[in-house]
Parts: sequence; C-alpha cells; structure tokens
Amino acid sequence: MYYGAIKKCDIANGVGVRVVLFVSGCTHHCKGCFQPETWDFTYGQEFTEETQNALMEALRPDYIDGLTLLGGEPFEPVNQRELISLLRRVRRELPQKTVWAFSGYTFEELTGESRARCEVTDEMLSMIDVLVDGEFVEEKRNISLQFRGSENQRLIDVPKTLASGQIVWWEAPAVR
Repeated sequence: MYYGAIKKCDIANGVGVRVVLFVSGCTHHCKGCFQPETWDFTYGQEFTEETQNALMEALRPDYIDGLTLLGGEPFEPVNQRELISLLRRVRRELPQKTVWAFSGYTFEELTGESRARCEVTDEMLSMIDVLVDGEFVEEKRNISLQFRGSENQRLIDVPKTLASGQIVWWEAPAVR
C-alpha cells in the first residue's frame, strides 16, 4: 500500500485533534474529487512498518483524539489488507482513541456483495467508530455540511449500526 500524506494535527476530518492518513488508490474517480492524484495506487510513499510506528507515536499524546483514514479509498481491498494491522494495533495499544474512515463505498456495499468486500472487511468495520460513506457527488456538493462534501454522504455510528442491524447516524457530542 502507498499513502499520499500524513497529517499529525488535523481538526477538519473528524471530532477533535486527529492524526490523518491519506491512503493511495481509488477506483471511484468521483467527478470533482479534491485529491485525484490519490486515485493512483502507487502515488506517494510506500506504507512500511516504520510508517505504522510513526503513526502510533503521533497518536499517543493525550490531546490527540484519534485516527482518521481518508484517500484515495481506505476500503479498496488492497488497502484494507494493509490497514487492518494498523487498526488492530490502535485498538490494542490505544483503545481510548476513536477511528474515523471516509469511503466512497456505502455501508451497504461494505457489508453486502460488492467489489470492496474482502476477508478483512467485517473486522475493519468492527474497529471503526464513524464511517463517512458514499461517493462525493459534485451536483450535491454542500460546503455547509459537517465532515462531508456532498449531501448524499452519511456520518454513520458504526458500533450502533452493527449492534442494531440498521443504519444509525452519528450524532455530534454536545458542546459544553
């Protein structure tokens, strides 16, 4: 797997201060994509054990709320097979951190019959707190939406959705 960028202090891609990994490779090719260079599966740098170690260290400070996976497409099967070890490690070593993932695939595609499904998809979903799903649709672009670019995209509370068997929208925490 390759990645295009890592941001160690991001506030735009999930709640709180986050470490963000932009993976490479995407077959959606959404019109108006904000990072079309990440469609290429070999864009950027190779994701190595050293990369994973650096991400884990960046996640350790108390002020970091969690990890966000973006793309490209984290749920391309080739990317899932690499990301699963990172997610296992985050859940084992830093269980208090939240994990967000952005995907052009819908939750239904990730849990049903689709090209996104592979042997680790269910496990990967089980380690994600919030999934922003659905392709970016330029005609439905709306800059006023929180954490998403087009009106068709959903913010899904994955643990509640998996427990109930039906889509449960994520709700922002109350501001104190």
